[in-house]
Amino acid sequence: MMFNIDEYVLNPQTGQVGKVIGYGHEIINNVYTITLKVLITETDNYSKRLLVLEDRISAWSLMS
Repeated sequence: MMFNIDEYVLNPQTGQVGKVIGYGHEIINNVYTITLKVLITETDNYSKRLLVLEDRISAWSLMS
């Protein structure tokens, strides 16, 4: 699933919520993988943070 820039996404495993700020890529086991760049805005305990993560797209879901 591809997300649009400025959409909010959730990582269900970590509870992190963030805003999509871009895309990147990584080679894992000789496979080209598209990554998601997310600006973390809050965590499961709602503490405010400014942190940019680059992670597999499949680790995130769209906030509803």
